[in-house]
Amino acid sequence: MPNNHHYGAVVLGGGTAGELVAAGLGRAGRDVALVENRLVGGESPYFACVPSKSLLLSARRGETWELAVARRDELAAYREDDRAVARMAEDGVTVLRGRGRVLGPGRIEVDGAEHGFDDLVVCTGSEPAVPPVEGLADVPFWTSDEALSVPDLPRRLVVLGGGPVGCEMAQVYAAFGSQVTVIEAAGRLLTAEAPFAGEALAEVLRRMGVDLRLGAALGSVERKEPGLRLWLSDGGTLDADRILVAAGRRPRVEGLGLDTLGVAVSPGHGVPVDETCAVPSGAGATGGAGGVWAAGDVTGVARTTHAARYQARVVLSNLLGRRREADYRAIPRVVYTTPTVYSVGISPMRAAELGIDLLSAGYDLAATARAAVEADDRGRVELYADRSRGVLIGAAAAGLYAEEWMSEIALAIRAETPLSLLTDVVHAFPTYGESIEAPLRELAGRL
Repeated sequence: MPNNHHYGAVVLGGGTAGELVAAGLGRAGRDVALVENRLVGGESPYFACVPSKSLLLSARRGETWELAVARRDELAAYREDDRAVARMAEDGVTVLRGRGRVLGPGRIEVDGAEHGFDDLVVCTGSEPAVPPVEGLADVPFWTSDEALSVPDLPRRLVVLGGGPVGCEMAQVYAAFGSQVTVIEAAGRLLTAEAPFAGEALAEVLRRMGVDLRLGAALGSVERKEPGLRLWLSDGGTLDADRILVAAGRRPRVEGLGLDTLGVAVSPGHGVPVDETCAVPSGAGATGGAGGVWAAGDVTGVARTTHAARYQARVVLSNLLGRRREADYRAIPRVVYTTPTVYSVGISPMRAAELGIDLLSAGYDLAATARAAVEADDRGRVELYADRSRGVLIGAAAAGLYAEEWMSEIALAIRAETPLSLLTDVVHAFPTYGESIEAPLRELAGRL
């Protein structure tokens, strides 16, 4: 097997994180290769963030399905990566098409050709997790890839999972006329977030005609003419034309050959990284003359596009000799429904698990002048402080544009800004940002 080239760095996976690391190294003059089997750019621009937000916007505007699909596909570059590949070339990056498999320290195979490297950066992302439901593998089902790329509009759609993706897709398809049912075994939507957030979104979806089957699991599926028949754990049945599996994602780690570097990764678990996003030496990781790094969903640390970009910048900085450590205390988690659900920092459930003495204060958006102007009184914001330390450690909001006006809270959590300073901040009138003033004052008074 010939050795075609020795690179200063090989980036395995060309998604959000991999693209950013490779481009940064290329611009810095490093000899770098980017290995990608599918599309350079990864899930976000073609099958996730960009197409889903486009459809959600079209739904809010009341556009036709045909127009919404056309706009979605245009923004997703019709799922062609020519421009992304051209950008890589401009930055001095060699794109190697195919599946990459590490052969050992400093050696990688890409579709039969062997290459050498000093540093290895693993950015292979994540893939949909498909639950082991009886009969599911025998029927055609969607993951978010198909739901955000095909032109079909199912008459009866069952969404399996009430997390961020499931909620967004339920709202999209319900808005365009599908009869949507959401199955969530946990008993409520958005189980990782503050209860009020999932309750607010549940109310909105029900008003749109979505049938929420909360507290019931999907037991089995079989074909039925026409369509599919679903049996639930509570004894109920459903008929559907399509199932959309939105039961979470898992790091894409199988078949990468990381075991040849002494990195043992179990299916469903991420590649271990330290505070610099390096794979710890304790995991047995060794590259060529350099080391092994990882960024993005494959680490399992924070599975969002913006978290992947953050980790990529940490890796890039360290590879270029500027030590940087990642801090995940204030990575936003956003569900881009209408209204938006925004969470950052520690949730009340997580605080209880950690034994933190939590103080919370909330405010209904209906009390703001902006809500009257928008003629939309939906939503609430809650702030969470650590009583012992006297600083904000978490927050959640459900409301229009929350992804924009809650950013200052993310900064406050990250910077550990004193509450006395936060209560002195003046917000423009009329804005939803005013809604955080009352809970801040309440927390400051109680501390």
